Amino acid sequence: MPPKAAAPVKAATAKAKAAAANVKKGVVRAKAKIRTSVHFHRPSTLKVPRAPKYQRRAVPTKDARLDHHSVIKYPLTSEVVMKKIEEFNTLVFICDVRATKPQIKAAVKALYNIPAISVNTLVRPTGDKKAFVRLDPGVEALDVANKIGII
Repeated sequence: MPPKAAAPVKAATAKAKAAAANVKKGVVRAKAKIRTSVHFHRPSTLKVPRAPKYQRRAVPTKDARLDHHSVIKYPLTSEVVMKKIEEFNTLVFICDVRATKPQIKAAVKALYNIPAISVNTLVRPTGDKKAFVRLDPGVEALDVANKIGII
């Protein structure tokens, strides 16, 4: 019987010697991570790029950038506008709602070759944008209106 008991003892002594060697060597064990936040954020995992089986839209979307012709839709004509043309040297246009004041100013310069001093805008209840373009004092708004065909 003694030979059978010797095998587990040898294994135990070898294990103890290995543990003693590790203690001498200074094996670093992983410490628990210090958490500084009270909230747990799930770690991000694999994100697979989309590989659609079929096209979701039949027609690709139109380019959203505005050119000069799409910024200004048409000049406006009414009695109030005529008064603005005569008294304040101002032309009135209906513009795209997304157009900014500098874009409107540049479009007037490009389309009609007239320098604008300032542009005031308002969005009408119908959803259109109205632009009041004040012209340079050297340019008569009445002449420009005739050239455009407002009058």
